[in-house]
Amino acid sequence: MANQPDPKEIQHLPVAAVFDPLKRALAERRSAVLVAPPGAGKTTTVPLALLDAPWLAGRRMVMLEPRRLAARAAAWRMADLLGERVGQTVGYRVRMDTRVGPDTCIEVVTEGVLTRMLQSDPSLAGVGLVIFDEFHERNLDGDLGLALTREIQGVLNEDLRLLIMSATLEAEPVAALLDNAPLVTCQGRQFPVETRYTERPQNRSMEQAVVQTIIKSTRTDQSNMLVFLPGAAEIRRTARLLEQAGLGSEWMVAPLFGNLTRDQQDAAIAPPPTGQRKIVLATPIAETSLTIAQVRVVVDSGLRRAPRFDVRSGLTRLVTLPISQASADQRRGRAGRTEPGVCYRLWSEGRHITLAPFNRPEILEADLAGPALELALWGIEDPQTLCWLDPPPQAAFTASRQLLASLGALDDKGKISPHGRTMAQVPLHPRLAHMVLMARDQGLGSQACELAAILSERDPLHFTARPREADLRLRLEALHDMARSHRATGGDYILDRAAGRRILGLASQLKKRLHIQAAPDKRLDPGKLLAWAYPDRIAQQRPGNYGHYLLASGRGAWFQHPDPLAAQDYLVAVELDGERQNARIFLAAAYDEATLLEQYEANTQWKTTIRWQPERQAVEAHRELILGALVLRRENLADPDPEQVQAALQQGIRHHGLDILPWTKNLRTWQARVQLLARLEAAETPWPDVSDIALLQHVDSWLGTYLAGMTRLKDLQRLNLKHALYSQLTPYQQHQLEEQAPTHFTVPSGSRIPIDYSNEQPILAVRLQEMFGATQTPTIANGRQPLLIHLLSPASRPVQVTQDLAGFWQGSYHEVKKDLKGRYPKHHWPDDPLNATPTARAKTKNKRRNH
Repeated sequence: MANQPDPKEIQHLPVAAVFDPLKRALAERRSAVLVAPPGAGKTTTVPLALLDAPWLAGRRMVMLEPRRLAARAAAWRMADLLGERVGQTVGYRVRMDTRVGPDTCIEVVTEGVLTRMLQSDPSLAGVGLVIFDEFHERNLDGDLGLALTREIQGVLNEDLRLLIMSATLEAEPVAALLDNAPLVTCQGRQFPVETRYTERPQNRSMEQAVVQTIIKSTRTDQSNMLVFLPGAAEIRRTARLLEQAGLGSEWMVAPLFGNLTRDQQDAAIAPPPTGQRKIVLATPIAETSLTIAQVRVVVDSGLRRAPRFDVRSGLTRLVTLPISQASADQRRGRAGRTEPGVCYRLWSEGRHITLAPFNRPEILEADLAGPALELALWGIEDPQTLCWLDPPPQAAFTASRQLLASLGALDDKGKISPHGRTMAQVPLHPRLAHMVLMARDQGLGSQACELAAILSERDPLHFTARPREADLRLRLEALHDMARSHRATGGDYILDRAAGRRILGLASQLKKRLHIQAAPDKRLDPGKLLAWAYPDRIAQQRPGNYGHYLLASGRGAWFQHPDPLAAQDYLVAVELDGERQNARIFLAAAYDEATLLEQYEANTQWKTTIRWQPERQAVEAHRELILGALVLRRENLADPDPEQVQAALQQGIRHHGLDILPWTKNLRTWQARVQLLARLEAAETPWPDVSDIALLQHVDSWLGTYLAGMTRLKDLQRLNLKHALYSQLTPYQQHQLEEQAPTHFTVPSGSRIPIDYSNEQPILAVRLQEMFGATQTPTIANGRQPLLIHLLSPASRPVQVTQDLAGFWQGSYHEVKKDLKGRYPKHHWPDDPLNATPTARAKTKNKRRNH
């Protein structure tokens, strides 16, 4: 039996009242949910109190923490309560750092480590209890770990217990997922915390408002402070403002975020030296599981940083968001752990009620490549087969599997490949795991591990005299300089020594794990390495658009500020702003076409393109060597497929319209005559639709064979359009067309006058004198279509439009005659036009007809 903590050390804590109910719940139901308020001590005291549970005899306990700092702090605190060193009864496992021993009964691990334990031993042999602490954060790995442990509970590990713990958890859905597990609550005895709302003025930045509130508190509250800010950049800016504000020597400022060294993190958590007070500037890392010594004032900016994955672009961006009400309560609770406190909130009380009740689960917003690889290793292709609080979004999960397939992690059947199994053993994002494995096989493993470490941490370079440069080669060179000569500055930049040491340490651990020689590679070629990790982000400069690139994925990317890399024809763009269609490039490496063709020869393909080019008004025929959306080579085709050329030319006709064909007036008249008979249904056989719309729609069927040998618009001028159009009619229809819709009509004077078919109603425009004696309106189509008569003056100007000749002679003719007789006195204008001789000349030979 492991050493037991002194009961006096833990029984005074509020959570002590639930120890017995919790033990019974886990004994009877094998799952339970514990909700205890901030300050109740659940993180360190519950595991210790459960050590003597009978159902845990001979089995160890695994407790998950969402962050490495919290995992180490919890292990150190429990070991201290037992009077032991970490690694005895209590140990921890975090990425690249393990302290456990043969007698360890409680292992505090980060959520990703649990997944690795499950993959190594799906039964979790020897584990009797898995505790998910601070589950309200709903981290991606936490949700995945719960889904996998639920699957093995009662199947591969019949005695496995699960305990979900949180201070601000929406507990009912979790209990329901665990087969209606008992819900154990603790009211707690937290000290009262006064909440003061101080909305930020619009003319002040968030950091300025925070500093103003801090200074106000130093004058009134005189106590250690915990200040919540969204990220490390805001922490650094706030620290500079505090330094400029001239706080007294009794105040010390301590940053606290994940990328600090362990000593720096410990200094932030520890009590301040005697006679001093401390202002801890922290990210949400301090929201849960950590007790910052002697803090009774909290200043909350109300903001957090969260990843947002864009399925369309495949990019993840960090966005700054308002916190939820649950997070606000967690942060407020930090001020009442050991005595009454004060919480300053930089927002109004009215705005507080508009905040979301809980943070949105990360599984709904994040890149799912890692979980998709873990599930493939587990043997699951469809995540819906597992029990989730919130299942992974189908689109994001599908996109992640497509990425894994492109990295060779999945075979052609969608199962995990041997390469994918190896990738899953590397504690990196699948992209970076694939990169270091490929590089190792080509003797470039050392440099690949260094790049992976850089990309797993924050940027170690700070630029002083010029805008930030994107080149990752510069980061590698700076790290090598620091490793050789401890030099931490370049011409215009400063290397963060602490960040550099972390990166080099992580790279060293990766090399050791992968059995890679520690000596640096002779030639730095980050572009080649990163192309393995980011094949979809290989970028080609857009012609004539300096600094703007096309990614292999089809999206655009550009440099917001002038950057030396902008002169490169090819890049690998690693870090981008995924919010825009044209993303800004933040980190990249130079690349070249020769290396690209060497690396991705198997992924490139020749694509033949025969298409209409509107600008050149011609068919374009070429073949292109492509990688994704990138065109690497282009060659004109000397002998393109005639059928494809013909189809492309037809597309050009559709694009430009029928007017580009060599129409004549007679052909347009023919078209109108056919359309007229089609409307009148003047024949038994249906007439073809020869409207412009129909001709364009079916240009391939009536014009295709006539386009042989043509490639340009100007070639169409030698097209036999008449033959192509006429061939649409049968011989019988041709005969019917001439008979029923003739081109001309013979008028009483004997003249053959052309019929105008350009309007829906055919028009016969004829001099009035040529129609003398005509009593009936002329018709075509066997009398079914009357002609609209335009009666003209001797100068061929219209004087009357009618379809009632008899009525015209008897009525308005006499008024028309008066006008015409005055203007054209040499012409014959009879009083009785019905009995006058029609004539095409000015004077008739005989004034009257003989009857």
